[in-house]
Amino acid sequence: MASGDEAELRDLINDVVQAAKIPAKKRFVSIKPTIENLTSRAYDQGLLPDALSELISLITKPSHLDQASLNSLINNLYPSSRVSSDVILRVIGCLGRGELKPSLPIQAGLLRWLVMVYQTIETPAILSQSYAILFNLLDTAAIRFALHLGNEMGNVNILEQKRNSSIVLIPNSLGLSRRTGHDPALTGLLRIFKDYYPEIIVGDAIKGKASAFKHPDTQWRDRLGEIQRDYAQRSTAANSQPQSGFTVSRHAAGGGRGPRPSGIPAVHTSYADETSVTLEEIDSADRLAQTLEKIEVPNQLAAVLADPLLQKLVALRKDDVMSRRIVHWLDALLDDVVSGNADAKTFEDTMEVLQDYVSRETPPVVLNFLAKLFERWDGVEAQGHILGILQYTTLSRFDELERLLFQPLEKCLPRTPSNQILLLDTYRGLLHNWTSVLLALGSIPSDTPFDAVRQLQIHANALTLSLIQACPSTATNGAVLDFYEQVAATTSHPTLQPHVRIAIPSPALVYLVFFSPSLGNVSRLTGVLARYKTAFDAAMARSKTAYTSADLRTFNSFLMDLCNCLWRGRAFNATDTNALGCLAPRAATSRFQRYAEDVGSDLALPLLFGLSHSPLLSLQSISCVRALEDEAFRGDGGVMIATRHAGPVTQASLQRLAAARGLPLKWAEYRLQVLRHLEREGFVGVMDFMKNILKVLQGTGNAASQGSQGSRASLG
Repeated sequence: MASGDEAELRDLINDVVQAAKIPAKKRFVSIKPTIENLTSRAYDQGLLPDALSELISLITKPSHLDQASLNSLINNLYPSSRVSSDVILRVIGCLGRGELKPSLPIQAGLLRWLVMVYQTIETPAILSQSYAILFNLLDTAAIRFALHLGNEMGNVNILEQKRNSSIVLIPNSLGLSRRTGHDPALTGLLRIFKDYYPEIIVGDAIKGKASAFKHPDTQWRDRLGEIQRDYAQRSTAANSQPQSGFTVSRHAAGGGRGPRPSGIPAVHTSYADETSVTLEEIDSADRLAQTLEKIEVPNQLAAVLADPLLQKLVALRKDDVMSRRIVHWLDALLDDVVSGNADAKTFEDTMEVLQDYVSRETPPVVLNFLAKLFERWDGVEAQGHILGILQYTTLSRFDELERLLFQPLEKCLPRTPSNQILLLDTYRGLLHNWTSVLLALGSIPSDTPFDAVRQLQIHANALTLSLIQACPSTATNGAVLDFYEQVAATTSHPTLQPHVRIAIPSPALVYLVFFSPSLGNVSRLTGVLARYKTAFDAAMARSKTAYTSADLRTFNSFLMDLCNCLWRGRAFNATDTNALGCLAPRAATSRFQRYAEDVGSDLALPLLFGLSHSPLLSLQSISCVRALEDEAFRGDGGVMIATRHAGPVTQASLQRLAAARGLPLKWAEYRLQVLRHLEREGFVGVMDFMKNILKVLQGTGNAASQGSQGSRASLG
């Protein structure tokens, strides 16, 4: 609710409160238009806690408002968030007979309101604590039916936990029922007692006509749900505090993520005794810890999908029977979804809560569900949630995963670049989760199917190459690099290095990304190759057979070709050991060389992809020189500079610059300074790459002793 709307609503409430203190005949203006405006705004926007509290105080205390106005206010008490215990106690406290009490029709309206907001009460246990007060009011005929609704809606669920006190109430109810001629409300209440305690003899008291429970106003309930959902969304957008994870979730009222999917039950405990505690009574972490072993398991454990508190109980209790019950419920629930018995919204909501659940635990039944789902899924409905669920697939034999999940999934998804990028991100998330699970283990089991990590890379390599070739863009390259950065993080981790292997990506992919128009992506690519080399070196140090000679030759060709471009001034050279010339055809490089000569360049083509002349690096290189010159100008007692370098920088231009009393800078020092400048600017991958393959940078980090062609690459 906007601040302006809140202020207007407060003004309306203040006007009504002030008018309620004045008898109707003494008011200068009618209050009815103000009440109509107030109730209209309450219906449209709901009432924040302070506004709701003010109106409850107005209704429950003596005033000069007529009954029609009070009823109108009660009918529009739509709380936009949880209803506090203080409000509930004030409503209960106003019930009964007395001069200072509201009229009985108003009391009945308030009781009816309690029933309708039951799911939104902040602490539902407050009603069970007030049960004796409500029960003692059953002899008041005008509010008896509303009391019966309240009992059946919530309080009687507590009776089975408080057996001794409940049995005392039954004779009183029997006597009252006989005195009132088997009132339908009392008959309905006695039937509830009979259901809970079949051993109690109530005779023919339950044979009369009973008032069965049904919600007093389903349209009112639906409107309340809309108001609370809207408020929850606005609160989330405004970074409001999340719902406590130590209370039972009440999604039906619009709190939390929204309405609970119809197929997922709410937490409800029916089988309890006086020594046990129900999950519904837990309201804090301390209470959960103190009563963990006494908590009775709810009726339907499928509620674990949507209830954080039940999820905590399951995780802490580690009960095999409970786990089997959850699997059974999940199997039944998901089978109902996959059979097509759920509408689009229910399907979407179920997938959302299932995604949230599998992020903590992934029973095998979920994977079986996905395998069945992919046989009929359109690839679009609830796509984000389904791909999110797939990311939590357990590490298993890859041939089974490919046959049951990956191949059917790829057939379902539309063959568009955006969907293929989502698929690649799913594989990245899957590898990330496998990595997290393995690192969380105290000791990694010997039968862990580590080869699945390499097979997943091979499977994704084909996807990455087709993506880059079909949809060449900076965004596509970035998505591809997301995957390979995860591979690098997994394979270079000290704990996992002895177990996992790298699947070399396609050479064409490496060169396409390297020659792309994004320095950020080139830096990421070189950073990935640097981490790959670390993993290769560690694996080969442990075992000379860790990788095949073909893998080593292919990987070393990447290192040599990129080093030739960036550092050695030998781009597209294919005569060096392991070099592939960036896979550039000889005819193409010849044409490019002739073009460079035709535009008047005094440099050969192989030099045009180095630090000084590369389209991606030339600005960074000359910016580095400018910064060094500015530093020299500012330095006290430093070198006096008479001229600046015009750029681009070459060995010869540096010599001419020094002769013209410019910045005295050696070629080797210049290149090292450029690498450091790139690192400071956030392009750390280039420096990491060069440090990994150049021996002169692996040592002191000083390139001063290096000649014009640089040292030979240190290739693993």
